[in-house]
Amino acid sequence: MKDLLEILAIARQISWGASDILRSYYHGRAKDPNLDVQYKDNEPVTRADLAVSQYILDQLQTALGHEDFAYISEETYKSPLSKKSSQWVWIIDPLDGTRDFIDKTGEYAIHIALVKESRPVLAVVAVPEAEKLYFATKGGGTFVETRHGFVPIQVSSGKRVEDLTVVTSRSHRNEPLDYLLQNLPCKNHKYVGSVGCKIATILEQQADIYVALSGKSAPKDWDIAAPELVLTEAGGQFTHFDGSLLQYNTGDINQWGGLLASNGEHHQELCETAEKLISQFAEKYKSEY
Repeated sequence: MKDLLEILAIARQISWGASDILRSYYHGRAKDPNLDVQYKDNEPVTRADLAVSQYILDQLQTALGHEDFAYISEETYKSPLSKKSSQWVWIIDPLDGTRDFIDKTGEYAIHIALVKESRPVLAVVAVPEAEKLYFATKGGGTFVETRHGFVPIQVSSGKRVEDLTVVTSRSHRNEPLDYLLQNLPCKNHKYVGSVGCKIATILEQQADIYVALSGKSAPKDWDIAAPELVLTEAGGQFTHFDGSLLQYNTGDINQWGGLLASNGEHHQELCETAEKLISQFAEKYKSEY
């Protein structure tokens, strides 16, 4: 197997190619720009999602083969290829933020993560409309790359907990999450689509915290794996509310419960506060959350 930096170079190159494909659909330059929006489990899927999924899988498999790796993409995770048992698994979201892609907010991303056993060791988050990639390897730090080169990037520091900014979704909300956001000590809110774009705002020091809370559905492995590693290697933290690490490729693609990503400062305090608030909500409304 190639070493991790060689594999990272391949993943970065593929991410730029995937970004170009998505931008061609987004800006109407594709050969057939009709998105042909379908719905799967109440979530939109477009021709762009499928084209980029196929491109990423073809490129990775051509470069790296099938022997050492299994592949899980949002669009193909039920296929036999994703069922293969391997300690090395690619977890891919070809278009994170499809609603934002359709609505033309620009807040969509591509996630490519390599997981060893149950934890990410390599990740790329591409934000096509910013023409940026954020990439990391375990223990190697996080870098932001443009068409002209790359530099290391770090999260914010030195803020009081009440001065932190929470980045959250415009649409993926539920009552317990709204209660949580209203009662956290951080009162500054920023609304951004796509998990990858949310984590990019923390990397760019435009926000400091992201909170996800499952309800009837939950974030999936491909929503979280790549964003987690680029955040933590830049000095942040990304855990369950109880402080435990996220696990991937466990047989359940859902990340149930409460998840908190932050710049690392006040992380434990915020996790403890979030747990208390969710308990309060459950008691107040006799909810099942």
